Amino acid sequence: MASLRDRLAYQPQPLKFGTSGRRGEVIHLTQLEIYTNVLAEIQYLLSLPLSEGGIRAGDDFYYAYDLRPSSTQYVENGRGALCQAVQQAVQDGGMNPKNLGAIPTPALTYYALKHGKGSIMVTGSHIPFDRNGYKLNTSKGELLKRNEAPINQAVERVREQLLSQPFAESIFNEQGVFRNPPQSLLPVLPEGRSSYIQRYLDFFQGETLQGMKLLAYQHSAVGRDLLVEVFEQLGAEVTPAGRSDTFVPIDTEAIDQAQLDTLEKLCHGTGKKFDAIISTDGDSDRPLLVAPDGDKLRFFGGDLLGMIVAQFLGVDAAVVPISSNDAIDRGPLAEVTEPKTKIGSPYVIEGMQRAALKGRNRVCGWEANGGFLTGSDIDRNGRLLTALPTRDAILPLLCTLFAAKQRQITLPELFATLPNRFSRAALIRNFPRPTSMKIIQRFSPSQSLAQEVSYNSDGTAVAHDADRAAVDITDGDLKQLDQIRRELQAVFASTSGFSPIARLNYTDGVRIIFANGDVAHFRPSGNADELRIYAVADSQERADAIAEQGVAEPAGLLRSLERLV
Repeated sequence: MASLRDRLAYQPQPLKFGTSGRRGEVIHLTQLEIYTNVLAEIQYLLSLPLSEGGIRAGDDFYYAYDLRPSSTQYVENGRGALCQAVQQAVQDGGMNPKNLGAIPTPALTYYALKHGKGSIMVTGSHIPFDRNGYKLNTSKGELLKRNEAPINQAVERVREQLLSQPFAESIFNEQGVFRNPPQSLLPVLPEGRSSYIQRYLDFFQGETLQGMKLLAYQHSAVGRDLLVEVFEQLGAEVTPAGRSDTFVPIDTEAIDQAQLDTLEKLCHGTGKKFDAIISTDGDSDRPLLVAPDGDKLRFFGGDLLGMIVAQFLGVDAAVVPISSNDAIDRGPLAEVTEPKTKIGSPYVIEGMQRAALKGRNRVCGWEANGGFLTGSDIDRNGRLLTALPTRDAILPLLCTLFAAKQRQITLPELFATLPNRFSRAALIRNFPRPTSMKIIQRFSPSQSLAQEVSYNSDGTAVAHDADRAAVDITDGDLKQLDQIRRELQAVFASTSGFSPIARLNYTDGVRIIFANGDVAHFRPSGNADELRIYAVADSQERADAIAEQGVAEPAGLLRSLERLV
């Protein structure tokens, strides 16, 4: 008797974990693949102790989704309708699925954590329209990297069971689509949305943004209306603009001039003047903040935004990834900054957990994309903000605008209070991940324990591990390190304005620190086929120039690295 495996009319493409969550091209996201993964993950959560994020059979299990068509609808060739597969897998896994509707990822996570339940957000976050995925949360919060290996093992077991079933008995057809698809998703429960809004109305009760004029760039963000509602209820005058019926992949980590031009046209189209432009990415867990600065619009990167928020909240521990602006090491936050982590919210969360174990009481973290996480409850003016250890867009926007309002200064003036370091990120899309990994390998030392290498003027080098302990370097290691430096300096050359390389950091990708303080950091994206460059310098113009040189076509810095491999 033919099995489902025998009758499939396509080659299945297993979903892989990205920086956080699972992502893939829509053409490969069959309902069979989503169902397989989610069913296995439910089984994994059921096996965990409650103290470690486990769930109880029969409990409620929440899901929500963004506005990508493939999240809730069948698209080309019967792909998509991912939520239907999630809902069925949750039910078949012995749980009680609950639909919280189209709400921001942090709204879903907040509501689920508040009730001690697991949850799944169907979203492709900021990545291009032709991709999608989902993010699973335990009853304690986001999955951490240590969860991924046992989950992958569970997925393989479930995959084998489903593919080995007789085709006639399978709930899937030869295209990996439900034979009898669910008629519709469950009715939407509004409490997830309203609870999230109330979180901020309560925390900022008694304060107002009255007199502040904001343009809310809505595009296709799932939280576009919620964003307007929160800021209006807190007193701001908000003008919605740029609403889109088609999905717009906004990456808040890599805002270019074309996107700033779009925002400027939206402002001019209203005939009004604004104190700031606020927005989020597709699943509304990353903020976008832009403000007039003279006759231009200025984008405030998420790493600097996080610094403003951390100071506003008076934290005693701040956790940031290695890609963040190093201004944090040059100001008052240096005293509370924890060791830098790899890039991705799971690593930041682990860093916050370590800080809490050390006795820190007001713990936060953020990423260069602006997503802000709270690792502990934080009180302010007698109001308590409960911990939300997942990326959030609303909190950093609110804190920054309240900080400017209270000090009666503009946003550029507020950010001018930070140490004078500027950053920019850029990327090349459709850059094959295998090639990216070859680039990283080419310029990384074979001594895997070495996380940072410092070069001395006499030609010697010193290496340290993640705990800043010295790593022994052999003559062979020294020769390799010298070759890496020479090859990188041939690309990041003096003719392009670069000074000699002083240090290389390998926490995540390759981060080059030059003798004059400039920084160029390259790494592959964890969510899509993209190669990114992060730049830091003493002026915005220099940071912009490094990023622009990085992604220039056809012979920019990243393309030059590509040619070497």
